[in-house]
Amino acid sequence: MTKIKFCGLSRPCDAVYANEIKPDYVGFVFFERSRRNIPFERAEELKKILKPEIKTVGVFVNDEPEKILRFSKVLDLIQLHGNENEIYIEKLKSLIHKPIIKAFQIKDAREIKTALTSPADYIMFDSGQGTGKNFNWDFIKNFSRAYFLAGGLDADNVAEAIKILNPFAVDVSSGIETDGFKDKIKMSAFAAAVRKES
Repeated sequence: MTKIKFCGLSRPCDAVYANEIKPDYVGFVFFERSRRNIPFERAEELKKILKPEIKTVGVFVNDEPEKILRFSKVLDLIQLHGNENEIYIEKLKSLIHKPIIKAFQIKDAREIKTALTSPADYIMFDSGQGTGKNFNWDFIKNFSRAYFLAGGLDADNVAEAIKILNPFAVDVSSGIETDGFKDKIKMSAFAAAVRKES
């Protein structure tokens, strides 16, 4: 079954919604230029609300490994969404013994080759940093490594994405929001669409 990740949780009620809907992962954004950015203390608060079986993912963009290490105590996985190269990832793995997801913004075939050999534990294909837009799925149709699929997904198109690509997991943020905040109805509809197709 395709796994579900709700990204960009920021309020206690978001965590309550997640507990009811039971995604496999939820994401906390620690990127100051993102409107979904939250402080460490908020992540701690949300982690306490969440059921333990829901894994928490911290989203970082070109941060110092030492900062990620500090934040990692409330996280189950680390997601890198910047220009972090293989050397950086190897260093981070030596500091933090938690799975790492490396996101790749797919614009052409070059990123596909880099993703294939990434030392990260998981990879993610996305169109950008929270753009809410799709990329050309044809680029990854025959990709041989398990991945998270992100970028422009919502309850209306996620079943098609699973049918065409069969990703390890699907990641959604803006597709489950109304006026910039998580919407329980959209979250439920997204999860239902994934579970029906998987």
